[in-house]
Amino acid sequence: MGHLHLFESVPNFSEGRRAEIIAEIAGAAAHTHVLDVDADADHNRLVVSLAGEGPHIVDALAASVRVAARRIHLREHSGVHPRVGAADVIPIVPLGEASLAAARELARELGERIWNELRIPVFFYGHGEKHTLADIRAGRVRPNLGGPELHPSAGAVCVGARRLLLAFNVLLPSLDLKAARALARSLRESAGGMRGVQALVFELPRGVLSSDQRVQLSLNLFRLEETAPSLVIAELERRGAEVGAQQVIGLCPAFAALPAAGGRLLEARLAAAAARRGAELCAARGDDEHTRLAGRLEREAAELARIGVEQGELLAGAERVAALLQVLKAAGVLQHELEAMLDIAARGLRSALDGDTLSRHTARIGALDQRLGEAGP
Repeated sequence: MGHLHLFESVPNFSEGRRAEIIAEIAGAAAHTHVLDVDADADHNRLVVSLAGEGPHIVDALAASVRVAARRIHLREHSGVHPRVGAADVIPIVPLGEASLAAARELARELGERIWNELRIPVFFYGHGEKHTLADIRAGRVRPNLGGPELHPSAGAVCVGARRLLLAFNVLLPSLDLKAARALARSLRESAGGMRGVQALVFELPRGVLSSDQRVQLSLNLFRLEETAPSLVIAELERRGAEVGAQQVIGLCPAFAALPAAGGRLLEARLAAAAARRGAELCAARGDDEHTRLAGRLEREAAELARIGVEQGELLAGAERVAALLQVLKAAGVLQHELEAMLDIAARGLRSALDGDTLSRHTARIGALDQRLGEAGP
């Protein structure tokens, strides 16, 4: 396989309640592969997960920001999550062999387009930049492009490059707001807590089934190799906090998966997106054989998207994805982008297998590794 570089982007928009606007924003990203659309009414926030080649990612993001700027008026917005813009935060994440430096170049390119085409001020954050999102949200810095006044209805956009992270929320039923905020402060890396942990606390509105205010701990884990979500949950329990419902925001890398990530694995969604595109390419061929295969690929895409986090599911998923590479190749529809997506997906699922699984299934692992070795680095 060649050195085609893929990226993920996880843009956050200030709209989580109006279905027609959510659909329009996500639909504008059709230049690339939409992996997930995750809207939260309490936060009034939309997280869209995209993947593809760099130029496609920039086009898709620019189109989605244009829709958000037209359809969202920040002065009319309400929600518990802090925000500076209609299109609020746009991280670009390297996948596979792509580099953070390349992701930063894409972020800079996107920022220039947003300012030049829409006249919305842009803050750059993340890899290679001076300022953090916390600096920007606190009003301590001026936009890098445009400003100092923000757009009257669209605010500003924060664009940057970063590594994979996991965003997840935990309800804390036994803590009041003050105690939860103290707990969040003590967990943060910036306050000498756990490595790679960012934490905020929100008081959610009363639910339909409950008259109680809900206290939610909102976590970003940005050093997943060092601090997996299971370690954070264990630390909360060690401190005596009752751990309530957990919710993954966006997608989760397989190697860091927690039970709440079932059906929300990044690698599984990459594979599902490749299968869907393969189905479209087969359907376009029009002959009976390709038409039948298109139907099977659609069904396979739906099943891949739902892969859970148990070891048996991860191993079977890696095998299915590796096999899918061969199916698309034999059908003559294995484009370079799809090959890269499936290769990253299979290797990512393979990396999530634990020592016990590797020792119990040596023959299957050997066959999988041989297939992946034939697919290339």
